[in-house]
Amino acid sequence: MASATVTSKGQVTIPVDVRNRLGLSTGDRVEFILNEETGHYEVVPAIHSVTALKGIIRKPAKPVSIEDMNTAIADQGASAR
Repeated sequence: MASATVTSKGQVTIPVDVRNRLGLSTGDRVEFILNEETGHYEVVPAIHSVTALKGIIRKPAKPVSIEDMNTAIADQGASAR
């Protein structure tokens, strides 16, 4: 089993064999997910495809023109001042 030490700054170096199995390289992010059944955290790569976002936002009831979008942005900006 691979192990690591937590530094005084809360940092951990992920062992090379774990990085290789997870497909991680420099600059990649990881997520810590709590497994409710076991109470343990799981470390998983935070690598999501843009296509995974499809369907998060539903289509508008009616098409919106660029002019309408620009007007809404300008109105929101004016009310924020």
